[in-house]
Amino acid sequence: MSGLRVFLYALILGAFSGSVFAVEDGIFSDFAPVQIHGYVEARSGYRTRNDEYEKDMSLNETRMQLEASTYNDWADFRFKGDVYAGLVEEEAQFELREAFMFSRPFGFMDVKIGRQVLTWGTGDLLFINDLFPKDWQSFFIGRDVEYLKAPSDAAKVSLFSDFANVDIVYTPQFDEDEFIRGQRLSYWNSNLSHLAGRNAIKHTEKPDEWFRDDEIAVRVYKNINNYELAFYGYHGYWKSPGGQTPDATQVIFPDLDVYGASLRGAVGEGIANLEFGYYQSKDDESGTDGNINNSEFRFLAGYTQEIGRDFTAGVQYYFESMCDYGEYKDSNPAGLDKDRNRHVTTLRLTKLLMNQNLTLSLFTYFSPSDRDVYMRPKVNYKATDNLMLEAGANIFFGDYEDTFFGQFKNNTNIYTAIRYSF
Repeated sequence: MSGLRVFLYALILGAFSGSVFAVEDGIFSDFAPVQIHGYVEARSGYRTRNDEYEKDMSLNETRMQLEASTYNDWADFRFKGDVYAGLVEEEAQFELREAFMFSRPFGFMDVKIGRQVLTWGTGDLLFINDLFPKDWQSFFIGRDVEYLKAPSDAAKVSLFSDFANVDIVYTPQFDEDEFIRGQRLSYWNSNLSHLAGRNAIKHTEKPDEWFRDDEIAVRVYKNINNYELAFYGYHGYWKSPGGQTPDATQVIFPDLDVYGASLRGAVGEGIANLEFGYYQSKDDESGTDGNINNSEFRFLAGYTQEIGRDFTAGVQYYFESMCDYGEYKDSNPAGLDKDRNRHVTTLRLTKLLMNQNLTLSLFTYFSPSDRDVYMRPKVNYKATDNLMLEAGANIFFGDYEDTFFGQFKNNTNIYTAIRYSF
């Protein structure tokens, strides 16, 4: 962790320590008592298929999360951190999830500075204009879905008016996705032309200079007759690797600009949403560099409705299309061509039982163009106000090993979890 990050976090954490050890006339004397919450969890998962490149154990860790918050007349402060130890990587780790200050200096402005989890857009586990970091490794091995959203070190300013509301997020140092590198999940390696894992860990050439390799994201939104219309802009880098170095030894994060819009509101007895985005690959706008992703158009349409008592269904259609496809094919050797268009449909089913203490859910991705499937069945039981039990699976299959979900077929796993909250 860089010195600047340590300094910023120390300022925020100092507020917590000061509120605990405040002196009567000190700077922290007007802080409210610190509120402490958290949980202890044990979570374990195993592969159901043999994978020669990975361990049979996909997940086996004990985790404790602590969340502390306090406030005074001019700001709120929050800290959230996880300590966990796992047998797969055989090490203990600390993850700082949140450490931020939130203030409202004016009636028309909110400011949040520090480590925070950010999200916007309309998709359900599909993302177009949400260009904040994701942890795909946690998502695929069976950690709680909250860990799909990775934290950002950022400053967020929100401006409110009768005409429209504006969110501006500035990230002074690029925060990439926690993508599939090979150390926990096997993947399709195009350079080797077969599946790989721990035998071929991906190495990165990452933009990492403060205030030079930065990101900025903007959202302008307004409610019109109970429909939320939003416009988005992003300037930064591909969040997951968008290419590789010419010698194919490292994956890279090329420059990226994104422009998009979304609309969400009631249609019939449910909620519908539309979203699209144009991904402008700034380092290869002509599409002639085979080592860098081409620009893309992406589109999403969804609809969610309660179809029975405590029974909800949601469907989505996602489409992405590569620009300059002819130039892409000319710049890639035969046999390594991706399809120009990719289609994905999703189905979410959620049923609540036993006074809503038992949740049965199934989320399914199906790509008719790639001919692959990813299924996420889960059972969650709230035994008491403090105790939760969970079981689920991540199921992958497909006709081809080089498609997005098909490459993970040997990572199919089942998992269980028990959590005590306090």
